Amino acid sequence: MINYNNKIFKPVSVSSNGEVSEEVLFHYHQEGDILNCTYKGGQIKYGHLIGKVNKNGGIDIRYHQINSMNELLTGTCHSVPKINKDGKILLSETWQWTSGDKSKGTSVLIEI
Repeated sequence: MINYNNKIFKPVSVSSNGEVSEEVLFHYHQEGDILNCTYKGGQIKYGHLIGKVNKNGGIDIRYHQINSMNELLTGTCHSVPKINKDGKILLSETWQWTSGDKSKGTSVLIEI
């Protein structure tokens, strides 16, 4: 299992229907198979996610955030890790809003 504790991630790419930008930093913490994270930056005033890490390092996530328009948005996400040639974790994500338009999207995050 990959240990995400005290790791920081930033977006490399995000679907156009997402609110995350390169200015957002994700601060991960992990205890056993339970993951939590706070994030903010760009048009996100504050966000939080909670998830369960599986034996392969994949993460099943639920998230909620407040954007610059003071909207509270929620969603689900599944992250699949890959270790790049520099030894950093790359997360390929598929997600869906559970509020608003309920659209789906993808994103890629990299450990910094």
